[in-house]
Amino acid sequence: MPTLCKPSVGVPEHVVTMEETLEFARTVHAGKQQLPLALRLIENTGVRKRHIVQPIEQALRHPGFEERNRIYEIESKKRCPGVIEEALAHAGVTARDIDAIIYVSCTGFLMPSLTAWLINTMGFRPDTRQLPIAQLGCAAGGTAINRAHDFCTAYPGGNVLIVSCELCSLCYQPTDDGVGSLLSDGLFGDAVAAAVVRGDGGTGITLERNASYLIPDTEDWISYAVRSTGFHFQLDRRVPGTMEPLAPVLRRFTDGHGWDVGNLDFYLIHAGGPRILDDLAKFLDVDRDMFRHSWATLTEYGNIASAVVLDAARRLFDEAPPTPGDRGIIAAFGPGITAEMTVGSWRVDTLGALDLAPPDAALPRRDPELV
Repeated sequence: MPTLCKPSVGVPEHVVTMEETLEFARTVHAGKQQLPLALRLIENTGVRKRHIVQPIEQALRHPGFEERNRIYEIESKKRCPGVIEEALAHAGVTARDIDAIIYVSCTGFLMPSLTAWLINTMGFRPDTRQLPIAQLGCAAGGTAINRAHDFCTAYPGGNVLIVSCELCSLCYQPTDDGVGSLLSDGLFGDAVAAAVVRGDGGTGITLERNASYLIPDTEDWISYAVRSTGFHFQLDRRVPGTMEPLAPVLRRFTDGHGWDVGNLDFYLIHAGGPRILDDLAKFLDVDRDMFRHSWATLTEYGNIASAVVLDAARRLFDEAPPTPGDRGIIAAFGPGITAEMTVGSWRVDTLGALDLAPPDAALPRRDPELV
């Protein structure tokens, strides 16, 4: 079965703490009616710090959509290759072994996709298939895993590289003072993540079954308004309550695989915010600590959009690895309202897999905060 190998994740060098976020919000939005509520919501996110590609003062100056997209291109080309190289090493493959690249990002736009640049500059074969995904937001990390699973099922023995490049700080809109916009400015961070799904071999999570689900008539609950100043994030106040209708969907999905969603060995859940994680634990009747990898991502990096599930997976690998056969679920949520779900079991490649304990022992060290 296709196997999701250990992801590589890198975050930028510029750090914004919770205290700095609150101070910037008070300064930039002083006197705004929604500010007190927004400050309380930001304080309750549990985000201790975030990493962004520019100093916060520079990000808040907003030089215009064209310049921001130019920065996106520069930063994505600067930061993706090192993360990709590490992900390939984790999987024990080279660029020439990759048959498809799935590139996900909702924070900048390039045509041709960055996949073309990667193929031309990193040694991937010219016949490498390209699948850029731009409009599924935070759900896209789960979507990428599912489409990689589908590809490896259709082409047995194929290998897929997943790349997530989310530079959310390039979407900050300092003149927007709605609660949803203010909350997003205090919640989202930047990150690049990559992982290989191997059609054969590899140590990691064997992908056994996947599914998608869209909550009817919620397509305007999470959205972008595209204006001359770029992408303006819009968040409906009903979004935090979506785990109540989605929890039964996850339960039916695992039931269909013969598993009990409340009795799995690991959970890699999109950390959209604290209520998402708390509610899902409640409705699935799962101990809150089972979501510890997602909580750690939220606390240390904020909501890094499609990269969240890959970072949560990295943390699972870095912890004492699961026992072969341990069962788990990956779930990501985003615009639509869309849920992307995967179930799989832990496997160890006994025929030459990289030694993953201690983490990265066979790899050159790279500071994840200086990608």
